[in-house]
Amino acid sequence: MAGIFKAYDIRGIYGDTLTEDTAYRIGRAFATFLKCRKVVVGRDMRPHSPPIFRALAKGLAEQGADVVDLGLCSTPMSYFANNRLQADASIMITASHNPGEWNGFKLCGEKAIPISGETGIQDIERLFHSGAFAPPAARPGQISTHEIVDEYVAYIREFAEIRRPLKVVVDYANGMGLLEGKVLDGLMEIAPLFDTLDGTFPNHEANPLKHDTLEPLQAKLRSGRYDFGIAFDGDADRVGFVDEKVGIIAMDIITALIAQMILRREKGPIFYDLRSSWAVKEVIEENGGRPMMSRVGHAFIKAQMREAKALFAGELSGHYYFRENGYTESAALACLYIANLVSQSDRPLSELVRPIRRYHASGEINSEVHDVNAVLRHLREKYAAGRIIELDGLSIEFDDWWFNVRPSNTEPLVRLNLEAKTADLMARRRDEVLAVIRG
Repeated sequence: MAGIFKAYDIRGIYGDTLTEDTAYRIGRAFATFLKCRKVVVGRDMRPHSPPIFRALAKGLAEQGADVVDLGLCSTPMSYFANNRLQADASIMITASHNPGEWNGFKLCGEKAIPISGETGIQDIERLFHSGAFAPPAARPGQISTHEIVDEYVAYIREFAEIRRPLKVVVDYANGMGLLEGKVLDGLMEIAPLFDTLDGTFPNHEANPLKHDTLEPLQAKLRSGRYDFGIAFDGDADRVGFVDEKVGIIAMDIITALIAQMILRREKGPIFYDLRSSWAVKEVIEENGGRPMMSRVGHAFIKAQMREAKALFAGELSGHYYFRENGYTESAALACLYIANLVSQSDRPLSELVRPIRRYHASGEINSEVHDVNAVLRHLREKYAAGRIIELDGLSIEFDDWWFNVRPSNTEPLVRLNLEAKTADLMARRRDEVLAVIRG
C-alpha cells in the first residue's frame, strides 16, 4: 500500500495498491480522524468506483457516520453537495486524469475545506497502517442517496449572461465533464466529442494540460465555424480552452479573462498562482481588482481565498476557484464566464486574448536533480540582484524577466517557469537558468 497517500489526495492502482479492503480501512480511518457524522460521497465513471464506494461506505458507517451517496458526479458537484447538504465531510472517488486502472479519493472536511497531507492525510495514513481506529459505533451510520446533479446545474446556470447564439465544441473525454457540461446544454449549440462515460478512457488521456490531448478538439474546430472549444479533465475539476482559430489558450490567460468578467460586477481580491504571467496581475489591476499571488496547490489557494474573502482564483493547471461554489472549483462556471465574454463582444475569442499575451513564457520545464536545496542556493546566489520571493520554491523577478523554481512534492524534480518581455530574452534566460539547474 506504500505510496498511495499523496500531498493532496489518495491514489493507487485498483486491484494492486488500491483494493476494496484499502477503501474500507480508509473509511474507518477517515471517520476516526474527523469524528464526522455526515459524509457526502460522489464517484466518477471508472468501472471499479462502485465497489470502492461500497467498501468505503461500509467503513464510514461502521464508525457511526451517515453516508450520503451522490452517485455519479463531477468533483465540483461533490464540493457543492458538501455545502448544500451541510455535511461535515465529503469524499470524491476519482483518480482525476490518471489512466483507467487508477482510482482514489479527494477528501474534504466541512464547507468543502480540503484535507491535504499537512492537514490530515498523514494522520489518516497513520491510522490506516496502525489499525488504531475508534471502536465501531454502537449504532452504525445509515446510507442514503441524494441527486445533486440537477441542483448544481440549476445553480451554476444562474450565472449565464449569454447575449448571442454561440456554437461550441466540447470534448468530454469520456469523463465527468458529461455531467459538469450539462450546465451548458440549451444555452449554446454544442458539437460534442467523446460524449459517453467510459472510465477506460478509450480515446485519449483526460488531461487538457497535455497539448496532444487537444488534437481531436482542434480538428473539430477546423471543420466548421465555432466560437471556441472546451476540454474537461477526467473528474471535471479542470478545463482547457481553444480559440476559434485553433489556438490553445494558456490557462493563466483564461484566469485574466474570467477576472475581467467578474470585476465588471464586483471589485475585490483575486488570486493567481505564482507561475502565472505578469499579464494576469496587470489585467486584475486594470479592471479595479486587487491581485494577490498564491502558492501552487488547491489546498493552499482555497485557504488563502477564504482568509481574504476573494472573488476568484485561477491556477496554471486549469483549476478555477469561485466564491460562488464555496471557494472551490467549478469548471462549468469557468466555461460560462468565457461564453458570457464572447457573446457580449463583437470580437472573437482569439482577439480578446491577444491584448493579454504581452509576454513570452517558457512553459513548465522539469529537471531531475540530486540536491534540490543546492540548486535553489545556487540560483539564489547567481541572481541575487533580483527581487526574491520565497512563497513557493524560489521566485526571482527582474524588470524584463522572472522565473520560479519549485521542487516536486513526489519526485526528485524541480519545475521551472520563466517569462520575459521578448521571445529572444526568454529563450536566452531559460537556457541560462536550466544550465544552473542541471549543473
